Amino acid sequence: MDTRPTYPVSYDISPPERYNRWTVAFRIILAIPHLILVGSGSWQLFSWNAGHDDSGREGFNWLFNGGVLTGVAGIVVVIVWFAILFTRRYPAWAQEFVLMVYRWTQNVHAYMLLLAAPYPPFGKGEYPLQLEVRPDVEHKRLTVAFRAILIIPHAIVLLLLGIAQAFVTLFAWFAILFTGRYPVSLWDFSVGVARWNARVAAYMWLFVDEYPPFSLHAEPQARGGGMHAQPA
Repeated sequence: MDTRPTYPVSYDISPPERYNRWTVAFRIILAIPHLILVGSGSWQLFSWNAGHDDSGREGFNWLFNGGVLTGVAGIVVVIVWFAILFTRRYPAWAQEFVLMVYRWTQNVHAYMLLLAAPYPPFGKGEYPLQLEVRPDVEHKRLTVAFRAILIIPHAIVLLLLGIAQAFVTLFAWFAILFTGRYPVSLWDFSVGVARWNARVAAYMWLFVDEYPPFSLHAEPQARGGGMHAQPA
């Protein structure tokens, strides 16, 4: 019997019992304060722009994929990258801040994807998203050094899944406005993509060394190793 632990990042959320159609209809507008601060994604912080010099489009991408605090956290993670290469440890002061931004971003992401109904808290606070991260105590220098390269396969897959998820979310938006419910047949897919995204984000923010699974499921079996701290 396989007794290996599950992946050190868990993501789960239950469908809201009811939606407020007005807040769904104007969700993007309502979310603007959060989008300015943390954006609606997190692993995208480390993605690259293959495109052309289009400041308007870059501004739009920044608003919806990043934010002021996400940018600050990105700078902190660069410092952490060097710290881990020398000490194998994530500085405690940095981990607390980056974890806060990471959780906040995932809450906003779930809100924008219509997976959650309540308005997200600014910073720490209760939210329907059940997100747990078990950061490594000591890190492997080699995988940290080449993390941006190692993540490329996930970035490609998530790009494709993200396009599909965008269409699913648009369809769900109309469905909720007419029926008040998120179609059950599409719910698991969107949650699975969000879960995958959250695991890759945690890997890129250097919380965990274990390579993320290529899976939409809540309980993929862990591969590899790593020393884990208590839940954060």
